[in-house]
Amino acid sequence: MIWSVAWRNIWRNPFRSWVIIAATAIGMFAGIFSVTFLKGWMNQRLEAGVETELSHLQMHHPLFLENYDPKMLIPEGENISNRLRDIPGVDGASPRIVMPSMVSSAETGTGAKVIGINPDKEKTTTNLHKHIIEGTYFEDGTRNPVVIGEKLAKKLNVKLKSKIVITFQDWQGNITSGAFRVAGIYDIVNNGFEELNLFVHSENLIDLIHLPEGSVHEITIHTLNSRSVDNTKTVVAGIFPDQEVLTWVELTPEFGFIVEIGDVYAYLVVIIILLALGFGIVNTMLMVVLERVKEIGMLMAVGMNKTRVFLMLMLETVLLTFAGGAIGIAGGIVFCLATRKNGINLSMYAQGLEEIGHSSVIHPVLEARIIFTISLLVIATGILASVYPARKAIKYNPADALRIDM
Repeated sequence: MIWSVAWRNIWRNPFRSWVIIAATAIGMFAGIFSVTFLKGWMNQRLEAGVETELSHLQMHHPLFLENYDPKMLIPEGENISNRLRDIPGVDGASPRIVMPSMVSSAETGTGAKVIGINPDKEKTTTNLHKHIIEGTYFEDGTRNPVVIGEKLAKKLNVKLKSKIVITFQDWQGNITSGAFRVAGIYDIVNNGFEELNLFVHSENLIDLIHLPEGSVHEITIHTLNSRSVDNTKTVVAGIFPDQEVLTWVELTPEFGFIVEIGDVYAYLVVIIILLALGFGIVNTMLMVVLERVKEIGMLMAVGMNKTRVFLMLMLETVLLTFAGGAIGIAGGIVFCLATRKNGINLSMYAQGLEEIGHSSVIHPVLEARIIFTISLLVIATGILASVYPARKAIKYNPADALRIDM
């Protein structure tokens, strides 16, 4: 009976009820949109960072990352990479030669990092080959090919087939240089990475720096399951204790930061929205209680105990909140599904976003746990917002309430 009475009371003033429902619906729509947008934004950055730039794990000489010293080698790196692919949970390993260098074109020059790779093995650990926007990924037969980022190409003012000269120290400390032809240009919407990293075939680099046979500076490792990265690291480090093995989180603290606080930021936005809604609901329900003082006094005078009055008013608030929340959540889900494929275009901010490694097209990510959590928060908000007005109502003495002149 209390349920039916509470529902009828809601519609005694339809305009006020619809205002609360609309406010709650808009708030929940904004909450769902914010959470799915932030989740998609962060997931895209993580995916680009891990799958394109770093891979899941990297192996180096323990001192190599301190200053990228060419002498800090992984002996028998080629053999180690072959052995890594036989470890359960590893689906790719690619040896690399990494050299700080000066890259020059006919017009200008800049510092960069030259990475010597085996193109076929590199495809098993990163997806850079999928981001070639001009030319090919070492497949056109160009002599001494180099694949560079779009940002670096613009900085050097070069295009396909242009010649660039790369100058660096070999592993013995001697200055050496070589001429390369631009075979491909990649774009991963991360200007910092594009400007700093260029890729050449490891065989061409070995000819210039004369590394000991089979030695490399770095081995990237890709795992079958991104959730098993830590376990795979433990296994690899146990097999090769003389080498340093780091996960993508350890290599780039920025990504670890995104993982740790990504959900916190998303839910913080929802909580702020619900707090604002909660205060609005409390204010509205207090008005409802003040308007119905005599009615509440009459109900208690004819035998309705305070507990039932308290529950009735709580139910009114919860039903209003739940109705608005359901509409808002449903609208947010529909919007997310409608924009998930093509994404939300933020091209007006593309330059700024690409400077920090983020795409200007964001694809929202909808997860069942997000909807479940927000639904619980909506219900909790309705319950908490109803407590104070309901407590205020049952404090009235029936005789005094009936004497109040409204």
